[in-house]
Amino acid sequence: MQRTTEWRNAELTGEGMQPLSGVKVIDFTQVMLGPSCTQVLADYGADVIKIERPGTGDLSRTSVGDDPDGFNNPVFKSLNRNKRSIVLDMRQDAAKDVIYEMVKTADVVVNNFRAGVIERMGFGHEKLSAINPRIISAFGSGFGVKGPMSHKGGQDIVAQALSGLMGRRNSPDEPLTIYPTSLCDYTAGMHLVQAILLALLQREKTGAGQQVAVSLFESAITMQMQEAAMWMQRGLDWNWAALPLTGVFQTTDGAVVLVGAFKTNPLQSISKALGIEDLSQLQRFSTFAGQVANKPELQTIFRERFASNTTEYWLGQLEGEDLLCAPVLSMAEALAHPQTAANGTVVGANGTTKNALIGTPLTMSGQGFQIRRQAPKLGAHGYDILAEAGFEPQRIDALAASGVLKL
Repeated sequence: MQRTTEWRNAELTGEGMQPLSGVKVIDFTQVMLGPSCTQVLADYGADVIKIERPGTGDLSRTSVGDDPDGFNNPVFKSLNRNKRSIVLDMRQDAAKDVIYEMVKTADVVVNNFRAGVIERMGFGHEKLSAINPRIISAFGSGFGVKGPMSHKGGQDIVAQALSGLMGRRNSPDEPLTIYPTSLCDYTAGMHLVQAILLALLQREKTGAGQQVAVSLFESAITMQMQEAAMWMQRGLDWNWAALPLTGVFQTTDGAVVLVGAFKTNPLQSISKALGIEDLSQLQRFSTFAGQVANKPELQTIFRERFASNTTEYWLGQLEGEDLLCAPVLSMAEALAHPQTAANGTVVGANGTTKNALIGTPLTMSGQGFQIRRQAPKLGAHGYDILAEAGFEPQRIDALAASGVLKL
């Protein structure tokens, strides 16, 4: 199984053998939900044409203030490799005509605007399917295509709050906080990938395209399927992180996370690893219900023991009892971990971190993930994209002269 881990010339990569080679995607997305989706499609061979606004382009190009042209911004680069960029002024009807021409040979059109925006722009599914009945219209929104909040703009942190994610803590005395990674954006983006791939498969059977949609809100709730089922069916607030034998514990030189589960008597194993009496033999800790009721006392015992020695020492003790555990690493430590290197997680480095990115967690025995090009400069491929779509050079020049196309 292989992953390409360096920038390579498209002619040399066997591009035509990738799973999505030959699939053309018109990409109106920006920021994270949509671009994380279309990057997966691009990574596996789709020709993703990124439609950007004049001047600023994708909003994530300017998310870091030290990069005026938005090209070397790591945030933008992390989400937009393998794509091509064209800048069109959608305020002009001629720009819409350009899109209509491109739709004739496209397979998928993706957007993550607010509900109704793509229709007002003139690119709703009804309009596009009249041009190309095989087109798949994919939509990622904040809250869905219908309902009382469908018209509102969505954002990852807002979805964390409304979905119940933010309200769920390890302990009720902990302060409410924002999860520091955009997990709702990423999850919704991956759900949108699934929807597009399913629609492409169904089109092979029916010959017809369709509309597919996901939302941050629904994806965030779906992530909590176990907890939601427990609440609806048992009325219990199920929280894996709040289990009595699980926690994060400071050591003399760091911290260890311990998951006391998936063993017949995990407390017995923990006690042995910590070098203390078998707490499971004490009546108040002998049952799961007793451990839950007396969690503060248990966790105090654990904290005191872990604080007496190093991370390395306690990992050895815990692993000796076949307990699930790990050191708490920083981002730098995680990226430098030997398992990260073995998995080929970091791509594009070529001996330097200047272009280093996170690749894909998918491994295929056949031709899969490739990096064919870096994230594009704003409008870098406009001329080529239109020429490939059948536009004559004189027409392209006229579009550029009128300001419809920015080269």
